[in-house]
Amino acid sequence: MADLFDNPMGLCGFEFVEFAAPTPGVLEPLFEKLGFTRIARHRSKDVDLWRQGDINFIVNREPRSLAYYFAQEHGPSACGLAFRVRDAHKAYYRALELGAQPIDIPAGPMELRLPAIKGIGGAPLYLIDRYEDGKSIYDIDFEFLPGYEDPARRHPVGHGFKLIDHLTHNVYRGRMAYWAQWYQRLFNFREIRYFDIQGEYTGLKSRAMTAPDGLIRIPLNEEGGSGGQIEEFLLQFNGEGIQHIALRTDDLLASVDALQMAGVPLMSAPNDIYYAMLEERLPGHGEPVAELQARGILLDGSTAGGEKRLLLQIFSQPLLGPVFFEFIQRKNDEGFGEGNFKALFESLERDQIRRGTLKVAAAQPQPA
Repeated sequence: MADLFDNPMGLCGFEFVEFAAPTPGVLEPLFEKLGFTRIARHRSKDVDLWRQGDINFIVNREPRSLAYYFAQEHGPSACGLAFRVRDAHKAYYRALELGAQPIDIPAGPMELRLPAIKGIGGAPLYLIDRYEDGKSIYDIDFEFLPGYEDPARRHPVGHGFKLIDHLTHNVYRGRMAYWAQWYQRLFNFREIRYFDIQGEYTGLKSRAMTAPDGLIRIPLNEEGGSGGQIEEFLLQFNGEGIQHIALRTDDLLASVDALQMAGVPLMSAPNDIYYAMLEERLPGHGEPVAELQARGILLDGSTAGGEKRLLLQIFSQPLLGPVFFEFIQRKNDEGFGEGNFKALFESLERDQIRRGTLKVAAAQPQPA
């Protein structure tokens, strides 16, 4: 994919997301349900590589590591992320010149020293330039498990998810501008969408940022009212961090069926009116409404001028503390489901009310 605009850091997409948990046996069963397969283990550390398609999840159980301390503070969570770059050392030193804080990741004998800078919530953001099969960081630092020695077999299909589509940060109120400027200064990200969503009781503000390569998207969210979903996340997570990870598939209907068969809890479907209005919102969209409704899949995009640009999406319930996953299919649409935001936001508000985390005053009877 050609760069959308100037790409001074040589960005080439997401490489991996790193996870940790304060107790064992939390991450692995979840990743199995999500369709991932454990294909390699680190040569000297208690670290595993889980993969589905071209999506890499790193599970880090190494004692007294940065991931270990992150999980002690935040609970089971995404404790780091990695960008692919053309030249890791060039990108790293450029980031330092622009004010990034370095993070030292210890490496053992004959292991790669991965350059990293301090990112959201103190989590490391790694810069990786070895990602081709046969030459990747996994070929050097990991041992592939039996059955995955052949590079051609190292990309299990799983539930059909192929790429990390985007990765969302929740930040404290007033900090969204700081992080937008941080990504812009270091990586030349651009803001492509701005949202100011008001639900019935709370609000949310979001800036959707994209990298010059068009492959890395990071929406930034902050609370727009009080007591809302972002505030609840920050309290439960004990700070800023990765709120959700969106995984992309070419067939969301089949992928959702596989998720449901595996027992992954998904957000409940919108009401009947949402689906009845789809043809009015998106005339001639051509999607099987009954099948979307049966699974709770949301539809957004545009059909103006006879040109279909559609996005299908669904969200899991929180699976790692307050952290959840999104599952998405793009049909020529590069948005984030803007048309669904208010309906989704209000459904999350109702869930907060049901769980008792959002207190609302009872309606007062009207005088006769």
